[in-house]
Amino acid sequence: MSVIRQLLENRILWIGVLSWFVAQTAKVVLTLIVEKHLDWSRMWGLGGMPSSHTSVVVSVTVAVGIRMGFNSALFAISAAMALITMTDAMGVRRQAGKQAAVLNRVVQELVENGGDLPEETLKELLGHTPLQVFVGGALGLIIAIIAARG
Repeated sequence: MSVIRQLLENRILWIGVLSWFVAQTAKVVLTLIVEKHLDWSRMWGLGGMPSSHTSVVVSVTVAVGIRMGFNSALFAISAAMALITMTDAMGVRRQAGKQAAVLNRVVQELVENGGDLPEETLKELLGHTPLQVFVGGALGLIIAIIAARG
């Protein structure tokens, strides 16, 4: 079987892709509802509600459990990677986003006061709140339960 065919037939991989797509689409829709403007950059952007990283790793982990057993080594590996991903999203990446916000304010103040600094801003929306991770996890769980059977 060719590599391309194997990838195309990998149901668990496609469950993860579907979960990412649904989470990212939800970010676009939520931005439209809350901020009253259509922002397609949210489709590819990091951070925000819900956590697409969490949605992907939870959907893949649950799909692995359903298809290969919750006592399998693959489930254990997937669950460990999911926990690392979710912890990182709420910890390191969230703190990096907060630091970017502070640095952006400092640079803006310096530029406004005649400083000769670049006006490039750092990305502030990098990590997630616990609620965003929880909702991403719930979304991933629901998608995996629906899609992994069969």
